[in-house]
Amino acid sequence: MGTSGKMMSRGRPLGGSSTTRLMSTLPSVMVSMRPACSRAPGRRYPSHDCTGGYSRVMTIVGRESESAAVLGVTSGVLIVTGEPGAGKSTLLAQAADRHQGRVLRMTGSESEANLPFAGLHQLLRPVLDDAARLPARQRSALLGAIGADDGDATGPPDRLLLGVALLALLSDLAQRTPLLVLVDDLHWIDTGSLEALAFAARRIDGEPLAVLAGTRDTAGAAAFSGFPTLALGPLDASAAVRLLDGQPYPPTGGRRMRILDQAAGNPLALVELARAYGTDGPAPAGDPTAEDLLPPTDRLMRLYAADLDALPDATRRALLLVAADERAVAGRIEALAPAEAAGLLRITGGGDARRARFRHPLIRSAIYHSVPLAARRRAHRDLAASLGGEPDRRAWHLAAAAEGPDEEIAAALEESAGRARTRGGYTAAVTALERAAELSPAPHDRARRLVAAAREAVATGQPHWVRELAARARALTDDPALVAEASLRVGQVLTLSAEHDTALTLLTRAAEDPRLRRTAVGLASVAGFYSGDEDHRLAIRAQAQGDPWTLAVTDPAEARSERAAALPALVERADGDPALLNSLGAMAWLLDETALAVRIFDDALDRWRLRGTLPTGLGCTAGWAYLDHGLWAQARLAAANTASSVAGLPHLEAAVRSLEAAPLALTGRTAEARTAASAALSLVDPDRSRAVAVRARWALGMAAVAEGDQSTAYEQFRLLFTPDGDPFHYACSHAGVAELAAAAVRTGHHAEAAAIVERTEKRLADDLSPRMRALIHRAHALLDPSRAEPHFTAALADPAGRQWPFERAQILLDHAEWLRRAHRITDARPLLHTALETFRRLGAHPWTDRAQAELRAAGVDPAPTTPDALTTLTPQQQHIIRLAAKGLSNREIGERLFLSPRTVGSHLYRSFPKLGVTARSQLRDVLEASGQT
Repeated sequence: MGTSGKMMSRGRPLGGSSTTRLMSTLPSVMVSMRPACSRAPGRRYPSHDCTGGYSRVMTIVGRESESAAVLGVTSGVLIVTGEPGAGKSTLLAQAADRHQGRVLRMTGSESEANLPFAGLHQLLRPVLDDAARLPARQRSALLGAIGADDGDATGPPDRLLLGVALLALLSDLAQRTPLLVLVDDLHWIDTGSLEALAFAARRIDGEPLAVLAGTRDTAGAAAFSGFPTLALGPLDASAAVRLLDGQPYPPTGGRRMRILDQAAGNPLALVELARAYGTDGPAPAGDPTAEDLLPPTDRLMRLYAADLDALPDATRRALLLVAADERAVAGRIEALAPAEAAGLLRITGGGDARRARFRHPLIRSAIYHSVPLAARRRAHRDLAASLGGEPDRRAWHLAAAAEGPDEEIAAALEESAGRARTRGGYTAAVTALERAAELSPAPHDRARRLVAAAREAVATGQPHWVRELAARARALTDDPALVAEASLRVGQVLTLSAEHDTALTLLTRAAEDPRLRRTAVGLASVAGFYSGDEDHRLAIRAQAQGDPWTLAVTDPAEARSERAAALPALVERADGDPALLNSLGAMAWLLDETALAVRIFDDALDRWRLRGTLPTGLGCTAGWAYLDHGLWAQARLAAANTASSVAGLPHLEAAVRSLEAAPLALTGRTAEARTAASAALSLVDPDRSRAVAVRARWALGMAAVAEGDQSTAYEQFRLLFTPDGDPFHYACSHAGVAELAAAAVRTGHHAEAAAIVERTEKRLADDLSPRMRALIHRAHALLDPSRAEPHFTAALADPAGRQWPFERAQILLDHAEWLRRAHRITDARPLLHTALETFRRLGAHPWTDRAQAELRAAGVDPAPTTPDALTTLTPQQQHIIRLAAKGLSNREIGERLFLSPRTVGSHLYRSFPKLGVTARSQLRDVLEASGQT
């Protein structure tokens, strides 16, 4: 490494070719750069005097298989993880060197981790001219986010539109030449840039577009969770020896053993320690034994700081400034040249985008901490003085220079937080408010800013962060308003977690403040619904004060018809507010107005996407409405879209897994359904997250029915009710009553099931929904065959039952079976044909098989099973077909689904032959034939 374009201390030569300098950016695993230069090794030479002095051997010691994996990525995403110095950046650099196309880069920076869209700005500067090809709204979002001048930009960037724009731009570039996006130090990329890139990366669809990223671990980049990962562990003993021997001055003897032991297989540590303690270099002071050595990280820190001694004073002063702010390179290029020649950093970009990129984060840290605190503060003050036109950076440097509380600086940071929030940088806003609180002289202002930080932190979906901020605020003040809001914010974020008891306690406390009462009680009703605890339900209901949302959530059965009738007026009054529409969609679903719920959710989702922000967990409730309405592909898509936002929220993850399990069970993918449902139950305490538990057990029961395992089915459906026969969850359990009865008659549990059916009917008798009326009649018909016909007739009488096509088809099938056994085969056949058509359309394969068997028993040889054409498509393709049938263009569909127009066109191209159509105008007929208009 010492000859890889990097200044060598202790009398070693300087390598200076452009090739070796490029490789020196992360030379930790490069080997065999043997000197071809005849100059004396004991004398220093300027780097440019020895260009071409080394032959390149493109072997990455100990990383041969990892190198092959990285070089093999031509489309899609791969995340390379490992500790500092493991060789992540070297692999990425090799991929860039070998790539036959265009390379765009984004490198994380600790100093810019809190600046919204700093990474995106870096990535897109080379291709800003290409952004002109985007539609106006996408171009405006993209250029507005990175601060580029664009006359069409208005207001804050639309976060999801921004993702669509980035995807469209990268896709367009990739069509002209293969494109590789390299992201180094992913863990230091600002949140906005990270989310935008992750959004685009998740939608790469077979294009010549690859994203390679390096990060210490994926925990620091939750947006990239779920992507394929390549972990770089320590080198094995053989590879470590080969790497050490490949250095220009390999150590020998006892020193060699110490280096191998202390490096512990870290390639960068091996190279750095070999450089410091090579055979021709001085021994460490006192030549310490292995027991006396500091841990590798500390030793490396010392090495990096020691490198500064050989640099001129002006260079060290400039290094301190760029260590404090990597963008502070203007006017310091010449002073930084020796450090760049030494390989400590490199200057990238041009003009205003010019910045210093340190070879390794430890170098920057060593430089920054190699001077006293007073010198660091002075550096920040100097930087702040030069940033009069950049209030955000100036505020952060003033904060770093502050020697104590300072209201002026705190106010500047608070203003910076407001700007970050406007641009969608919630994490940056929280960080700025937190630091502003630390600098606030008055305890009240400190508490106020911490509460404001907690409010913004809710949007990040991180309960621990919100909790910490709120606790610090409460410790500073007894102001009832601030204490109440602190409780509200913690309770709000905990509604997404499994801590429903705590959420309810905090929200009840917050509701004591009249200003927060309605919000707090509304949020408490959500936590209470997830919990399903009867005491919680009653306590929240007592505080409803006539609020229709809270009343519907806490008891959907009471005055159901009256509240259902009021829904259209409430939707009208929502005036297009997606948050209100989302709540009303949930309310409609709870009231068994499923068709209306689907329409409301469709509208709400479209409006959320236009605004650019989808609430965490939104897809789950909509997904259940889609499932009930027979839109199973939509339900699966809702689960998939929600899965990306559940990191650190076990309750929400469990809800997603239970939603995934349901359509899997209904379509006969029973092993997958059991895996998903069991995972849901393992993530929560079923007694404290009853809504999730009931849905997961329902999915397990349906999987058992699909397999013909009626005993297991009964066990699962019985768990939807308490031992006394009451619903385990006051709202979700009732939908399983007919399945409980169906399994009971096949397992000899008639009496127990009949008692639960009677108890359920009595509980809901005041205002049965059409759905529950049909399900209870089905249960009675199955449990008492001697009086089945009037119950079957009643179950099918209400045309509103068509809102639940699968459940209606089950009733038709049960009725037909009863008729056939009563030797009324002629009456049974049309019912069987109708049920079979529905099951085929939905893709309910186990029930399709059962209906066909009944038809054969009824003397009809059914045509071979031909799946409904729509069910052969992926969930995303089905969604695209539905939107195209409404007349939306590829670009409009792409904006709604966050896909590039080209990807939409590709899906349509692949779907048309399967559907037997040749034009978009035929799609509506296909949907009508499948009952999905």
